[in-house]
Amino acid sequence: MREKLNEYLSAYGVGDVEGQWIAAVIVFFATLVIVYLIRSIVVWRVAKFAERSTTVWDDAAVESLRQTRWWFVLAFAVFCGSYMIELPGERTRDVLEAVMVLILLLQMAIWGHTLITAGAAGYVERRRPDDPAAAMTVSALAMIGKLVLFTILFLLALDNLGVDVTALIAGLGVGGIAVALAVQNILGDLLASLSIVFDKPFVPGDFIVVGDKSGTVRNIGLKTTRLQSLSGEQLVFSNNDLLQSRIQNFKLMSERRVVFSVGLTYDTPRSVLQQVPDLLRASVEEQENVRFDRAHFKSFGDFSLNFETVYYVLTPDYAAYMDIQQAINLSLHERIEQVGAEFAFPTQTLYVEDMRPDAKTNSTR
Repeated sequence: MREKLNEYLSAYGVGDVEGQWIAAVIVFFATLVIVYLIRSIVVWRVAKFAERSTTVWDDAAVESLRQTRWWFVLAFAVFCGSYMIELPGERTRDVLEAVMVLILLLQMAIWGHTLITAGAAGYVERRRPDDPAAAMTVSALAMIGKLVLFTILFLLALDNLGVDVTALIAGLGVGGIAVALAVQNILGDLLASLSIVFDKPFVPGDFIVVGDKSGTVRNIGLKTTRLQSLSGEQLVFSNNDLLQSRIQNFKLMSERRVVFSVGLTYDTPRSVLQQVPDLLRASVEEQENVRFDRAHFKSFGDFSLNFETVYYVLTPDYAAYMDIQQAINLSLHERIEQVGAEFAFPTQTLYVEDMRPDAKTNSTR
């Protein structure tokens, strides 16, 4: 291309040196125009596609392309124009190429930083109302991604400057292993945090039980998860220990199974006992948001005839369950009174024997 431009300019009486500089200026301005046109067209097309898409990464790509710096375009145009000139010195071209590579790596750092930042910010904005833990962890992953990006670009820059990075990479590997062994507990909690975020055994706002501790999840951090107990204090669990425990998540219940028992006295007539399952059924079925399962005369207790009832509350709300159980208890109390039966309470029968010959054995309750 340089030879053709020089031949064309020579035909009009332009000297070799002057022709080279004129050709360089032409290529310089042509490169500026072409790069800006390509950038504008690509940004416009990607932005149009992003308007129809529901993902955040195409929007991040548009924002990243818009961060193409003027000094990068200018340096690239100068670099292209320099090929029209015979540069002095044997290594001048090598130095110019090395400088251009450094400028390109710097621009790539800006592109990558903007892409990660904008993508993470868009994801966090969309997920924060529904899943604050995922949003927080994505922010942490974005920071790690930036660190990896800058490390790779830094090593490429050193390699471009002629530095042997093989030993440096090996040293970083050994050092990374040493650091990993030193902070393995922290890394374990970090990986557990990622597992919680992506597997979602619970999210902030869920009421969970871990062993003998229970509370509402308030925050899922990189190392710990914090719960607010029913009595008000804050419970802090290590993420790794938390995943190794059995967790009961009551927020994820679709319905609640309820089993309750009542006992009647032993002097209750059999005809009344036969009516009690129907009374229990009626007391349950007259409530809203319940599904009756069964009611049976279960067993002969120490001081009572025991009946067991099972039903389902069709909502996980604990307060709703307690309101329903209270209404069932009041209704059942009224029905038991109407049939003339009595609820049992703990009693004992004592037999007192008088050892006198003319005495009779008495019993008291």
